[in-house]
Amino acid sequence: MTTQTPGRRAGRVMLVLAWGIGLFLTAHFFGIWEAEQRNPNRAPQSVHGDGYIEVRLASSRQGHYLLDGRIDGASVTFLLDTGATQVAVPTALAERLGLEPGAPITVSTANGRVTGHRTRLRELRLGDIRLTQVPAIIVPGLDGNEVLLGMSALKQLEFTQRDGTLVLRQVTSP
Repeated sequence: MTTQTPGRRAGRVMLVLAWGIGLFLTAHFFGIWEAEQRNPNRAPQSVHGDGYIEVRLASSRQGHYLLDGRIDGASVTFLLDTGATQVAVPTALAERLGLEPGAPITVSTANGRVTGHRTRLRELRLGDIRLTQVPAIIVPGLDGNEVLLGMSALKQLEFTQRDGTLVLRQVTSP
């Protein structure tokens, strides 16, 4: 029968703890890295020039442009969608934001036709770009918490895309 000395037993416990902490930290930092790859624009930087404000966005690994912004002061994640006529907000998120559903409207989505409700966003922020009274639609059946940033907002901006970077520009009075 072999017995371990107290020092040897403590050494093994410390080794197991070190491995556990190492695995935890690896998983944690991998999760952060993965989130950055999915949405590289978590804190979009704004550039102020003479008569304009610009926000530069990097595309995700899938080629989409996501960015964190605000609707009526609450943090949201936007997915830019130039094919969408309106800003589209998932129903659950609209409820959390306290958006008032207005007149019903039939909406064509990737999952078919659904009845959504018109609404208006008092304020929409993309970095330092600020849009007010933006028409939007509350859409049932949209998965996730991403707001589709459609043309009802984008038409108020100039935007260009080149080499995986999208530049949003709001012209301001000098």
